[in-house]
Amino acid sequence: MNITVFAGAATGRKPEYMEAARTLGKWIGENGHTLIYGDGKVGMMGEIAKSTLEAGGKVIGIIPQFMIDKGWENTEVTEMIVTEDMSSRKIKMAEMSDVFVALPGGVGTLEEIADMISWVRLDIYKAPCILYNTLNCYDHLRKLYDSMIEDEFLERKELNFMLYSDDIKEIEEFIASYNS
Repeated sequence: MNITVFAGAATGRKPEYMEAARTLGKWIGENGHTLIYGDGKVGMMGEIAKSTLEAGGKVIGIIPQFMIDKGWENTEVTEMIVTEDMSSRKIKMAEMSDVFVALPGGVGTLEEIADMISWVRLDIYKAPCILYNTLNCYDHLRKLYDSMIEDEFLERKELNFMLYSDDIKEIEEFIASYNS
């Protein structure tokens, strides 16, 4: 299974964030899955790639040329795909994925998972979207979606492909039971 993980180049202020990247990466590798990610070598991005590889998994990094020009690429990946820009990078990640996961992160991570949620809701892609909710980092986003439902901009059933969790077992079960 190809699992796209959105994560930032920062480590975050609390050690639990990097531990989340290690835990998820280890699970991906140990279960024979492939990590699809943005090919960064530092922060949460670097940690999930390293952990996946150490656990025997395959890692495909997708990176725009301008990031390579800045020296930001991770050359330790199993395969690197170079794109023209950020938009084509995100589309390539979506096309290759069976599951989308957002680790804790910043505006880039939020933008990427928000697009995937929108695209899955519109039936462009069929994949579960998981917000890896370490230290409840995505609770405010959950409240925002709940308010969209309350204000009748969405129906709850339209978001049944989403899970907020930092429990690997729960995530695994959600993925296994996902029915697009």
